[in-house]
Formats: sequence, C-alpha cells, structure tokens
Amino acid sequence: MQTVELPRAQQLAQRAFANLERFLHIEAVSGVVLLISAIAALVWANSPAAASYEALWHTAVSFGIGSHVVSQSLHFWINDGLMTIFFLVVGMEIRREIHEGALSSLRQATLPMAAALGGVAVPALLYLGFNHQAPQQNGWAVPTATDIAFAVGVLALLGKSIPSNIRVFLLALAIIDDIIAVLIIAFFYSGGLDYSGFAVAGVGLAMVIGLQKIGVGSAYAYILPGAVTWGGILMTGAHPTLAGVILGMMTPVVAMPMRERPLDAIGRFTGELIGSAKAPEQGVNELIDPLKRLRLAQRELLPPVVRIQSALHPWVAYAIMPLFALANAGVNLQGIDLSSDAPHWVMLGIGIALVAGKPLGVLSVSWLMVRLGWCTLPAGVTWTGVTLIGLLAGIGFTMSIFIATLAFADASLLGAAKVGVLCGSVISAVLGVAWGILSVRRNHSACAKTH
Repeated sequence: MQTVELPRAQQLAQRAFANLERFLHIEAVSGVVLLISAIAALVWANSPAAASYEALWHTAVSFGIGSHVVSQSLHFWINDGLMTIFFLVVGMEIRREIHEGALSSLRQATLPMAAALGGVAVPALLYLGFNHQAPQQNGWAVPTATDIAFAVGVLALLGKSIPSNIRVFLLALAIIDDIIAVLIIAFFYSGGLDYSGFAVAGVGLAMVIGLQKIGVGSAYAYILPGAVTWGGILMTGAHPTLAGVILGMMTPVVAMPMRERPLDAIGRFTGELIGSAKAPEQGVNELIDPLKRLRLAQRELLPPVVRIQSALHPWVAYAIMPLFALANAGVNLQGIDLSSDAPHWVMLGIGIALVAGKPLGVLSVSWLMVRLGWCTLPAGVTWTGVTLIGLLAGIGFTMSIFIATLAFADASLLGAAKVGVLCGSVISAVLGVAWGILSVRRNHSACAKTH
C-alpha cells in the first residue's frame, strides 16, 4: 500500500490532538481542573472584583421565539440546565453498572450498597447532632453525597499500586450514593408538586420510548423529547435535573437491532464502497449511500449508553462541572458571620460529617456486614482499602454543593455550608492520599521482607 507523506504542520497537529485526547481521559486531570475552578471562584468572590462575580451569575439569559420567551439568570441555566447533562451521565453510569458492572448481581452489590447506606446515615446523623434546629437542620443531606469524578480522580493519583477492586468498590459505592442523593433531592428538596407537569414529562418520555421502538439510534433525535421531559419536571416543582437521571437510566445498553451484525455490515459496506470508488463510471455522488450505511454500522458497534456517555464525558468533566464549581464555589468569606451560632455550626457540622462521618459510616457498616457473614470483602480489598474508600467518599464537592444550594435559602447559611463542603472535601482528599501512600509503602515493605 502506498503511503503519502503528510505536511509537517499536519503531522504536528495530529500528534498534539492525539496527546490532548489521551490527557483528557486521565481521571486525575478532571479533578485538578475542578479544584482550580473552585479556587478561582473563591479568589474572585473575595477580590476587589467581587461585585462582578455576583453580577455575572445574575445576568439574565433569554431563549424564545416571538412572544414566547423564557428568561432566567445564568446561574439558573448552569445549575438547572447544564447540570441536567451531568445527571444524564450519572444515570448512564448507574444503568451500565446495573447491566454489567458492580451492581449487576445482588451478591456483588450488597456490600457497596450497605457501605453507601452507612456513608449516608452516619454523616446525616452527625450533622444533625450539631444542627438540630430549623433552618440549619435542612442541610442534613449536604454531607451525605460523594463526588464520583473527584473521588476516583484522587484515587488515580495513587497509581496502579492500588488494587483494581478498590476502584470498583469506590465507584459502586459512589454510584449508589448518587442514587440515594437523587432520591433525597426528589423527596426532600422539591417544592409542592404541580401534577400537570407530570403529563408534560410523560409526553417527553413517551416520545423517547417511541423513537427507541422504531429504531432511531441518533442521539440528536432525542434532544427535543429530552427538553420536553426537562420542562415537565420543572413544571412539577421537582428539581429539573432529575430528568437527566431518568433519561440516562432509559438509555439502551444494547445496540440498535440490525439485519446483520455490525462487523459483518462494515465489511460488506466497505467492500461496496471500495468497488464504487474504483469504478471509473461512478461519480462522487454515488458514494453517498454506501458511506451513510457504513457510518450507521460503525455507530452501532457500541451500545448507545457507552457511545453517548463517552461523547459527553469531556464536556461534563472539563466544561460543565468546572463551570458549576466556578458559579457556586465563590463564597464571600466577609459575608459569613461565623461568630453567629447558626453559620458556625452548619460549617462545622458539614466539615466533620464529611471528614469523620463518611469513613466511620462506610467502615463500620462494612465491618458489621462481613462480621455477620452476610458479605465478604472483594478479592484484593483489605480493611486498609475499605478505610481508603471511606476517606475518599468524604469528598462531597459537586453533589454536596448542589444539595446545599437546594437546602439553604439564607445566604449566610449557604455560604457557611459551601465553606464546610470545600474544607471537608479537601481534608478528606488529603487524608485519603496520605493513607493510600502509607498503605502502598507498607505493602512494598511487607513484600520486600517476604522476598
């Protein structure tokens, strides 16, 4: 086969894009970007330009046709609009894990489920121990959440010395944690429900099911039904990001049925395409149809839940989540009066619940389940590893801040809650990394002695 030498500039560009793509798929990098966004927000909100920070997120952004115009703040479109895409990916992760991952069998899922429940109950109770009066007690769910991307990203910093089953356990626990967080938002942080909105959401979901039944595999075809579902959930008074979870859970885990296997179809269509391209009497327009069929077969090599999640991951990890952090982590520390009891105990309660409550809940319930003989630790996972999982589960960040914005209407309490989340998450991450490094060194020393 004759190869053509590409221009030098094109070679360099291709190499740069390939390296960038590999870099963007390193899990630890997305966590670093998220942390940088949060720090930038804090610095901006406490700088001389603090007024511009507040003004930016309150800027009205309008969408509409003719007299039908919807106008909301930029903050609303980020928290209620873009975060729906984040929850869509969460829903897809849950769907995949239930289909073929750590949640695919009850035997595999029992221990992470129990650990997640402990990691939700203990921090909530610990927080309420510090804040048992209204309106502080509304924040009981803030320290119950785990940030999947951040926790798994911090674990990735420890390298390949950490057993793979620890990552699987942490991922399963964080996903179950997210399921619980979604249920908490639905039942405890949604206003009085307007049931007419369910009819609108039902129309959107019926459109999704209809498109799936007739074999429409293009993700773009589902944007309109998704928007209708989002609008319906918003009308009900429930948080509209729940639409993302529902749609993610509905995403097919198998490819669209075809008359022949996608690989066989690709081989046949490629042959037809080569034959058409070599025929001297064929024009360029004659290649359009075989190319279209080839692209369809290539698309169906992967199930929609994998294909769409993979396409959305860079946007969620490097655009939506950092933008959310930038819009929500900017707490003006001068506006928080920590000498007052309420903000002081909200911040302290959340911080302690994340740092101590999460590992205590995960470790104690896991130990109890194993002690009673109802579960066994996965292969390669020791109690040292479970402790590491518990510490990293204390990284609440994105989901915790999100719940805080729903829990507190008072600006001072919300600011205190965000500070508690940021401090608790950073301390949990540092403790997790320190514990991980210590356990890796201990394992290396033990291996050296045995040899």
